[in-house]
Amino acid sequence: MVVRTILIVDDEPGTRQGIRKTLELWADGRYRIESVANGVEAAEWLAHNTAHLLITDVRMPEISGLDLIRSLEDRPDRPASVVISGYAEFEYVQTALRFGTVGYLLKPIDKDELLEITERALKQEEERHRAEKLAKLVDPKLFAMEEEVLRPNGPVGEVMAYVDEHLQEHLTMADMAAKVHLNASYFSVLFKEQAGITFSEYVTRRRIQRAKELLTQTRLSVGEIAEQVGYNTDKYFIKVFKQLEQISPSRYRNEMAALQ
Repeated sequence: MVVRTILIVDDEPGTRQGIRKTLELWADGRYRIESVANGVEAAEWLAHNTAHLLITDVRMPEISGLDLIRSLEDRPDRPASVVISGYAEFEYVQTALRFGTVGYLLKPIDKDELLEITERALKQEEERHRAEKLAKLVDPKLFAMEEEVLRPNGPVGEVMAYVDEHLQEHLTMADMAAKVHLNASYFSVLFKEQAGITFSEYVTRRRIQRAKELLTQTRLSVGEIAEQVGYNTDKYFIKVFKQLEQISPSRYRNEMAALQ
């Protein structure tokens, strides 16, 4: 189990140590609490570690809290953020809020407010990562079909169910049409009409969907997964996966692991 981490960044030793002590008592070992003295140290720490929550002073020399938050925008494992400010710095706070910061703490920091916003930020971070992981895991076209209850009964539904249970096998439209006693040309038109995508696209999307589940939930190699979802070579599997997901299977696995 990954221990979630809170990183505190403040160039005032008293504030930094006070926040750390309060959070360590509250966390009681449930979270890893780390602290650094400025934005430069924070950037270095974040280059080699993952934080789930960043609590940072909004104004610091060299690298400000705002710069730090901006620098993390495109990271798949970006943390939730809370900024610390003085009354004269509210313009900076407003900018931070536009970057998705959960909220702010005014100095001197109230312990109850610190704990309340910490719990809220961690909850939001967990929900966001869960949503991002689901979005990366689920094929949008297949999801839309199921959401709109477009999976039909009859021959097309029967073939869909068969495909889902036999992804590792060689699946052709001609064989599937014969299975439901239909002419291949007629079945091709019927499938596209009822499913909204062609038979071959459906098979490809189902195979890649299953591959994503295996990449996320197992330690099987890419080659083993390719075989389980019906590809004779991992090279061709990787090519198809990249075409559909714009990312390699290995990188997909790493990015999903980062969202844990």
